[in-house]
Amino acid sequence: MEEKQFAGILNGAVPGEPVKKDENSRRGNWGNQIEFVLTSVGYAVGLGNVWRFPYLCYRNGGGAFMLPYFIMLVFCGIPLFFLELSFGQFASLGCLGVWKISPMFKGVGYGMMVVSTYIGIYYNVVICIAFYYFFLSMTNLLPWTYCNNPWNTPDCSGVVSSYQLNASLANATSSLVAGVSEVVNRTKRTSPSEEYWKHYVLNISDDIGNFGEVRLPILGCLAVSWAVVFLCLIRGVKSSGKVVYFTATFPYVVLTILFIRGITLDGAINGIKYYLTPQWQKVLDAKVWGDAASQIFYSLGCAWGGLITMASYNKFHNNCFRDSIIISITNCATSVYAGFVIFSILGFMAHHLNVPVSEVADHGPGLAFVAYPEALTLLPISPLWSLLFFFMLILLGLGTQFCLLETLVTAIVDEIGTDWIIKNKTVVTLSVAIAGFLLGVPLTTQAGIYWLLLMDNYAASFSLVIISCIMCICIMYIYGHRNYFKDVEMMLGFPPPLFFKVCWRFISPVIISFILIFTVIQYKPITYNDYVYPGWSLAIGFAMALSSVVCIPIYALYKISKSPGATFRERLKAACRAHPKWGPALQEHRTGRYAPMASEDTVERHTLFSFIPLAGSVWDGRLCSGSWRLVVVL
Repeated sequence: MEEKQFAGILNGAVPGEPVKKDENSRRGNWGNQIEFVLTSVGYAVGLGNVWRFPYLCYRNGGGAFMLPYFIMLVFCGIPLFFLELSFGQFASLGCLGVWKISPMFKGVGYGMMVVSTYIGIYYNVVICIAFYYFFLSMTNLLPWTYCNNPWNTPDCSGVVSSYQLNASLANATSSLVAGVSEVVNRTKRTSPSEEYWKHYVLNISDDIGNFGEVRLPILGCLAVSWAVVFLCLIRGVKSSGKVVYFTATFPYVVLTILFIRGITLDGAINGIKYYLTPQWQKVLDAKVWGDAASQIFYSLGCAWGGLITMASYNKFHNNCFRDSIIISITNCATSVYAGFVIFSILGFMAHHLNVPVSEVADHGPGLAFVAYPEALTLLPISPLWSLLFFFMLILLGLGTQFCLLETLVTAIVDEIGTDWIIKNKTVVTLSVAIAGFLLGVPLTTQAGIYWLLLMDNYAASFSLVIISCIMCICIMYIYGHRNYFKDVEMMLGFPPPLFFKVCWRFISPVIISFILIFTVIQYKPITYNDYVYPGWSLAIGFAMALSSVVCIPIYALYKISKSPGATFRERLKAACRAHPKWGPALQEHRTGRYAPMASEDTVERHTLFSFIPLAGSVWDGRLCSGSWRLVVVL
């Protein structure tokens, strides 16, 4: 008894209280439901909420963009989110194992793994650059404040006047006049932050094929970034579930601090007005609806495999319907809130420069590492605000990166499924982290930014839409919507609401198809500022996009060829039929139609019976004299 109490104390239990055990002791569960919700929020709320949504909003009609955005959230975002959460939770398996529902479609799971691999490689490079800027912000003067540095060009013109240095008033006046006349005579102004980004941080080459040298500071930060991710996932969801209490919540603290600081600045209101002023005529533009649908789809992380993986560690009867609504709405509210933060600062910058807000607004890396850092130089105690901003970017990125890595590790462990691999999951995590680091090294070269943007634009674009669409079709029409509705009811205790049934079967697939068509129609070859990508690099981009999609037909043909049957039709039916092991992972949850049945058909196929006469044998602990013993050989 004392030994049990001591073991309970070691496991974190309070003496006198029952020890909390995982429902699935072999695979593990979240410590509590808050950990799952925070992890999912951290996964869905990423860098795109800060550097893409505000830009899309002001470009597509400001406040008017909110209408199609929230309509797409209700009819596409939340239903797909709920579908993936319920899918993973019901089977307690990752993005590969869940396809026991219809083995022919396991290629969808492999496609999700390929997508998560691509995103995980370049996403951590973005995080490592944020780490780099964070470390460089630990100074009295931000290094991208002025133009008097070795890496600056004659075209550089800072927004902070040189008289703020410790120069005399006369010298300041003359230099200011000379600076103004020089700016007027220039055709193009480049900011100190832009030149710092291009010529110092990246030391960017002139072509995507010209790799140049590895940028050692960025490489070092990449190693730090992968080390942090590995250490946070060293015990899987048991360790990451504790880390997310900080990584998922502190960005909101930083956003609030930056928001309060931003709205107190001159010109902040103009930036917010520019961000929100509705242009209702744009609501009739199909492009606006396409952008809204795409942003909802991509920002929630659908079809990456992460939602399925995170939900697979839930307890079987967890209310994932409630969780899907909470997480989806939190994600979208964060995007809107981040817009206020970003545009209050950009409005202040536009006021300071006496230019329209549109001239300082940007998105993507241009916002995170050029426009916003430049605006921060205008604030008092600018290093403090810079530290907070880049720390927020790091935490937002890590929340997504945790789930990307866990998706790959869980898929590998579930697929192999041996006791050794389950006990040594940390070894798998370390191996995947090392592989991710090595594959990210080319992105730290002088041509790295070209490759990063190529992967961002192609590796996870239309392929995600196709994967998600096929997943809906498989679950609703191959496995059968009635079967899946019964599964959800068995798990939650109530059937999916009628609205979600309609969305899963009809509305969401139609919207997904619309996103795909919109993506194809609106396609433009990628560029980076004035640099136009060569054709061979675009071919590599399309190859990356197709590499995840092609997994689906290749595995389907393989599975059909290996399935029993005399004709192709019989093999196809066998390949589509749910695997006998499909269903809840634990025996106590396999009730109803999943309850083990010893039918005659099953007995004939799977068992061999023999009756052996015994004299004086033990049966069920009782002595039986002259009985017959049933021996079942499986």
